[in-house]
Amino acid sequence: LYFVTGLPGVSRLCYRDLYRLSITDPDRFWGSAATDRLRWVKPFHRVQDCELSSGRISWFLGGKLNVSVNCLDVHVETHPDRVALIWERDEPGTEVKVTYRELLETTCRLANTLKDHGIQKGDRVAIYMPVSPLAVAAMLACTRIGAVHTVVFAGFSSDALAGRIQDAHCKAVITCNQAVRGGRVLDLKPTVDAALTSCPTVRHVFVSQRTEKPVVMGPLDVPLEEVMSSQSAVCPAEPLDSEDLLFLLYTSGSTGKPKGIVHTQAGYLLYSSLTHQFVFDHQDGDVFGCVADVGWITGHSYVVYGPLCNGATTVLFESTPVYPNPGRYWETVQRLGITQFYGAPTALRLLQKYDDHWVKTYDRSTLRTLGSVGEPINHEAWHWFHTVVGDGRCPLVDTWWQTETGGICIAPRPADEGSPILPAMAMRPFFGIQPVLMGEKGQPVPGNSVGGALCISQPWPGMARSIYGDHQRFVDAYFKPFPGCYFSGDGAFRSEDGFYQITGRMDDVINVSGHRLGTAEIEDALVRHCALPFAFVVLKDDLGGDTHSMVEQLRHLVTTKIAKYAVPEHFLVVRRLPKTRSGKIMRRILRKVAMETTADLGDVSTLDDPSVVMEIIEAHELYRKQTKLQEKK
Repeated sequence: LYFVTGLPGVSRLCYRDLYRLSITDPDRFWGSAATDRLRWVKPFHRVQDCELSSGRISWFLGGKLNVSVNCLDVHVETHPDRVALIWERDEPGTEVKVTYRELLETTCRLANTLKDHGIQKGDRVAIYMPVSPLAVAAMLACTRIGAVHTVVFAGFSSDALAGRIQDAHCKAVITCNQAVRGGRVLDLKPTVDAALTSCPTVRHVFVSQRTEKPVVMGPLDVPLEEVMSSQSAVCPAEPLDSEDLLFLLYTSGSTGKPKGIVHTQAGYLLYSSLTHQFVFDHQDGDVFGCVADVGWITGHSYVVYGPLCNGATTVLFESTPVYPNPGRYWETVQRLGITQFYGAPTALRLLQKYDDHWVKTYDRSTLRTLGSVGEPINHEAWHWFHTVVGDGRCPLVDTWWQTETGGICIAPRPADEGSPILPAMAMRPFFGIQPVLMGEKGQPVPGNSVGGALCISQPWPGMARSIYGDHQRFVDAYFKPFPGCYFSGDGAFRSEDGFYQITGRMDDVINVSGHRLGTAEIEDALVRHCALPFAFVVLKDDLGGDTHSMVEQLRHLVTTKIAKYAVPEHFLVVRRLPKTRSGKIMRRILRKVAMETTADLGDVSTLDDPSVVMEIIEAHELYRKQTKLQEKK
């Protein structure tokens, strides 16, 4: 792989040399990249001013730019009729294509609408919409006028939405009458109405029509398409400082109180652009298929900002992996000619349950790169994705990153030509990322074949700047545990060859007889059993029978694959797990159940189905009673 740097005297470098340069001379590396790749209204005079111990992070000081200009105007000037968005709507075969020219015009009309209703630079705007071109235009309209958007997944409860609006002091909400997903129609406007009973800062609610169903409009409501139609398709872009707020994105905190992660303008855009291009080998003419919702950071970085900054054609996937059947992803790949497919292990494990003909029925020859995101991918899912979906010919990049990092930090690509990709390993740090493993006493763990807390010892442009309204919480969570480093909260193992493997959250590390065990490692051993994918145990739908013998088989598996000391003392068989809508398991809920401290569960609004919590609590209570009876015997 070669990378055009724009550095004086250095035109083409291999990954290894360029990575070394990004670590030893980050100002030269990032300064050149920012100058070369972004359009500036006013050039920056200093590359960075960062001090990690205090959480002071500033990049490209003095520079002014506009994100929407870099994502739209620069491409309209050169290829206005290139397709920017392919909206893969819920019903297969009804996709809508939007060119860069069309997206710019829609963005400007929406931006002018916001301005006419008093939305100004620095105002916060909540976006509660399903995946659609209008949702992307809403994000870009905010960036065009300098407003700060916070996208809330269109499926969260009214309480969850209200909490985010209140924390951000939002001045407006942009929403739809309904959402359509998986053949179901979901009402959104009533959820917004319920949320706003406790949100006095909101002055306007802009309501779009996703379906034909009319909605009852209140005094705050504005019919979005109607008012946009009378607006100009030209809106001057506001010059914004590199460190002005770009967006807030709320994540579930370990305390259960959502935290608004702050990302700013230039550094985030540059980092998402670079990672999109070089992790996925993006080339002109590609159709980039990230199936994440825009309500998550993956949707921000790799559905919207990274691809659009690079002038790519990016897919907006409105549906589900199994609607109308388990071949939906692969039928979409065939019909749209997708070249990169980026999805979550939880969806892949779901699709593994079905016969491989649902994959092989469709032509996937356009695929060139596969990607995994959201959690460490287990070996079984990795091999299925690589061999069945990719026919063994597509590089599979297992990407590690977080909402807080802004973009991919560790992945198998980019790499020097011919470099290996190992199953279920993130492997190599991206440019400018210097991982370090830290021990329990706060000391770096040197050498290879070692594990520890995964930290990053140098700042990078895409990293979060704060937690909105609570910078001290930001410092305490990410910089206080290991002073001078960013603490990811994850554990990692550095292999004999110096590659990185994510072992799971550090708060999911168990100390047994002096051995520190990541639960991800134990889970990876357990999934090798044909009957189940997890170890707060959920059986496959088509298997029942004697759960006692099943548990004994699992104990044997962990003994064989890891060691006897790694075998969990307790196994609890449940019907399902508490998952967020992005598919992540909310482990703190399971921990509270196991420790019998369920009186204070914290925020559970991000769960796909909060009723699962009571199911698990009841299963645990039954398990306790049975265990006590056995102990008496």
